[in-house]
Amino acid sequence: MQWLNYHHLLYFWSVAKEGSIAAAARQLRLSPPTISTQIRQLEQSLERKLFHQVGRNLVLSETGKVVFGYANEIFSIGQEMMDSLRGRLTPVGLRLRVGVVDAVSKRVAHRLLEPAYDIDPPVRIVCFEGKPTALLARLATYEFDLVLSDSPLGPEMKIKAFNHLLGECSVSILAARRQWKRYRREFPRCLDTAPFLLPTDNTSLRRSLDRWFVQQGVRPTIAGEFEDSALLKVFGGAGRGVFAAPTVIEQETEEHYGVRALGRIEDVREEYYAITLERKLKHPGVVAIVEAAHGQTFS
Repeated sequence: MQWLNYHHLLYFWSVAKEGSIAAAARQLRLSPPTISTQIRQLEQSLERKLFHQVGRNLVLSETGKVVFGYANEIFSIGQEMMDSLRGRLTPVGLRLRVGVVDAVSKRVAHRLLEPAYDIDPPVRIVCFEGKPTALLARLATYEFDLVLSDSPLGPEMKIKAFNHLLGECSVSILAARRQWKRYRREFPRCLDTAPFLLPTDNTSLRRSLDRWFVQQGVRPTIAGEFEDSALLKVFGGAGRGVFAAPTVIEQETEEHYGVRALGRIEDVREEYYAITLERKLKHPGVVAIVEAAHGQTFS
């Protein structure tokens, strides 16, 4: 059996986290030459380069990204063990590391991820939000167990991953009560010239809505464009314009933001995917999320 030198791995992990050998040396209270030597020995044992020199900076190689993902897991579990033995931590089961694409509504993300808490033993969810490209790159280096997205992995992303459709729903158009009274008749004609709050044009929902407006022959007045869907709903609740939200959370949106539904657009569909590196799902948290989505959330 080929054994891994965990001291070497610790020095590599520290350099990757701190961004330089000098910073890691200060953190570990070691000399920079000592750390450089240990990392070279780790590279020799793995027969792979872990860093590339770019100017004065060290940048993780593709292999380095993979090793860094595993090192994060190894040292995090080690810290959990020490905390547990010292009585600081109640042991939990697996961690579920999730990347949530920023275009996904936070209420939808909560609804989809919630079932992972109901399994036994329970999981600890570690959740990050970001752009699809950045999250999928981290998935490729095993930093995430899944990426929750509003669109499937496309061929332009050169990683081997699999799309698991969680479900789809229509889109509801909502408005604050004062606007609802004004625009509630003759949907969707009532949307013509109405102030509308839209997601930014880099989202699939925006593109779908733009096509639907053309098909229906309505031209709403764009009152605002928002990258953050939660902020968009806050402005909608304040009466700054009508807005679209997934029908699966229509009731929650009405209650939370004090709005009412003008109508539903069945032709515009919101889709949600769990993107994983596994074709056959193994992580019990991911399995629970997929099964609940198919059997409850989107049934």
